[in-house]
Amino acid sequence: MSTTTLVWRQYRLERRLFWRNPSAAFFNFALPLIFLFLFGAVFHNNQHELDVIVPGIAGMALLSTTFTALAYNMTLLREQGVLKRMRGTPLPSGVYLSGLGLNALTNAGVQLCIIILAGKLFFGLPWPRDWLELIVFASAAVVCFAALGVALAHVIPNFDSATAYVNAIFLPVIIISGVFYDVKNTPQFLRDVASALPLKNAIDGLTGALVNGHGIGYYGSSLGVILLWAAFAVVLAIRGFSWEQTRT
Repeated sequence: MSTTTLVWRQYRLERRLFWRNPSAAFFNFALPLIFLFLFGAVFHNNQHELDVIVPGIAGMALLSTTFTALAYNMTLLREQGVLKRMRGTPLPSGVYLSGLGLNALTNAGVQLCIIILAGKLFFGLPWPRDWLELIVFASAAVVCFAALGVALAHVIPNFDSATAYVNAIFLPVIIISGVFYDVKNTPQFLRDVASALPLKNAIDGLTGALVNGHGIGYYGSSLGVILLWAAFAVVLAIRGFSWEQTRT
């Protein structure tokens, strides 16, 4: 059986397992949409704020469906001994990990499509002005966030502490990166911190694709920051990866 066929079968299995976990489905899909409609209702008469919030929520959705989901899942699978058992099966390790990754990527893509559709139907945003820019920035952000999630899982000592570790990063990042407001209204030092983080730069690229239509070149520096974070995260994810439980 070819590697492609094995990856496809593992991916289909991961999709079935995902939908059998209602809480995971809620966190991945419903929560960002709840934020979108709550803030959309608050600023329904302010198109500028809506132009900020929709790309911001889209960026947050990409972060939650990749970084957050993989940090939780990899920690759980490792600490329950699932990774160790899978390592001992005939299934190639790369096939199993590819299935997990593709599942997260699918969730991110579906979530982004839902938010784009909601922005068009309910908040007056046009269809994406630059589809190429949207695909490039979304793809780069997903790879970056996914690798960061796997890398963070190596640091989390056990699943009981996973929520604390993940939220200690996720919540401050979405607050200072301009998910719910225009970062131009924040102090300069917060803008500087946000500009060094991948989420803020992903939101900038998504804003260009969904609202401004300036093109990839206009946000070249933002794409560069995301790619640097992605390279750094991939190295950490690979070097720190372990199939073994951290405690017995």
